[in-house]
Amino acid sequence: MRTALILLFLLAVAALPGALLPQRSLNQSLVDSYFTQYPAIAPVLDKLDFFDVFASPWFAAIYLLLMVSLVGCVLPRAWEHLKNTRARPVAVPRNLARLPHHDTLTLDMDVDEAAARVRTRLKGWRRTEAEVGDGRTFSAEKGYLREAGNLVFHLSLIGLLIGFAAGKLWGYDGQVIVMSDGGQFCNTGILGYDSFNAGLRVDGTDLQPFCIKVDDFKATYLPSGQADSYNATLGYQTTADLNDGSQQWRPFPLAVNNPLRLDGSRVYLLNHGYAPRFTVTFPDGQKRTGEVQWKPVDTTTYLSQGATKFARPGVTSEAERLKTGLAITGLFAPTTSGGTVVTSVFPALDDPEVAVDVLQGDLGLDDGRGQSIFEVDQSKVDSGALKQVARANLVPGQSLTLADGTIVTFDDVRQWVALQVSHDPGQDAVLVFAILLLVGLFASLTIRRRRFWARLTPVTGEDGTKRTVVEIGGLARTDRAGYGEEFDRLRTDLAHDEKDS
Repeated sequence: MRTALILLFLLAVAALPGALLPQRSLNQSLVDSYFTQYPAIAPVLDKLDFFDVFASPWFAAIYLLLMVSLVGCVLPRAWEHLKNTRARPVAVPRNLARLPHHDTLTLDMDVDEAAARVRTRLKGWRRTEAEVGDGRTFSAEKGYLREAGNLVFHLSLIGLLIGFAAGKLWGYDGQVIVMSDGGQFCNTGILGYDSFNAGLRVDGTDLQPFCIKVDDFKATYLPSGQADSYNATLGYQTTADLNDGSQQWRPFPLAVNNPLRLDGSRVYLLNHGYAPRFTVTFPDGQKRTGEVQWKPVDTTTYLSQGATKFARPGVTSEAERLKTGLAITGLFAPTTSGGTVVTSVFPALDDPEVAVDVLQGDLGLDDGRGQSIFEVDQSKVDSGALKQVARANLVPGQSLTLADGTIVTFDDVRQWVALQVSHDPGQDAVLVFAILLLVGLFASLTIRRRRFWARLTPVTGEDGTKRTVVEIGGLARTDRAGYGEEFDRLRTDLAHDEKDS
């Protein structure tokens, strides 16, 4: 126990850098900013893993040792509690007068009748009875569920650890953006996700398959612009539906606090945004339509930025392809402020407008390097391989024409929703053991453990009447008020027969 307390203190101290310093897993930009502000100390802290505290080896060593120590404490104590629940009541003490509660009674009956009365009054108590010479002794105890509560509490701690471990080993969560008005996503592999966090035993090749279709999305806002509700109308197909080849979609109203639960996974609604749709008509008459989600840069008004990219069709020459790529970048306002400089004044799609820069040249799509869908390769712009050829503010239905005759039309806007799929095989076990832990803790804190002893000694009066001297004593094993009253009731019941009362 001492070791566990020391390790718990060390864990709290080790977590302080994670609370005081920016962490890469939460916000890489804050870490970069810290390096800029403190160029001397930041590299030293980085070598000590102070920007990845909760993934560092030294932090893992502390909590693993704490877990081992906790199990080492819990299992022996649980075994002791289990033995206590099966133990017989303690034998009658030699001197009952030393107990906090004691008394001596003389009953006008023989030992057998007095013993019968004691048995009746101790109904519901765990008791043992023994003959001592001509007399009898009774040892009784109540409140054994207190030890059972302790046993359940300590074993539930281990169950919680096992449940958490199962979730970390075989659980995963991923985020994906799906277009509304019919956009679909299927949980068949990690390539369908925009980001994926896998458990230690998950390689992404054996995910439970299911499919989701976003039929509609509606967001309501207060006059101040604060979000009031997000609601998405979904259709989904379970693993059984897919195996049966069913074409039917089961409806479900997905909301922020109403996740979809299916096949051991949960689907949460995280956020939403807008995807402007552009159509590019090339000089030869060919058309291409692009609709890519743009990223909100201001979540209060949902002013968004992004880049929709096009490759000119029919171009086979490598040199020509590097000159004819087209990118539409800029800002999108769901409710425009109007004027020359476009900004958004409200997050709802009331008066959309987009301020675009049209870039032409090498988009860098053939460089073999990953590229963000929300922006163009800035190195291409800096080198002059990608040049701005037009700029305009457009509302849905408006177009602009480039110098080579290419027409760019802002068609419409569609909403997208950000979903998170979480799979945790240990969640049911964690819930069950958490409930059992609370039940065990409640039992151990509220149930009183108390003991009662009685020694019956036969005596014969001067008139030859057989009587029985009854010595009784009581002891509460916990410092709880109320046993004195219970002991008095037992004494009163023993001293008076039911028909007397």
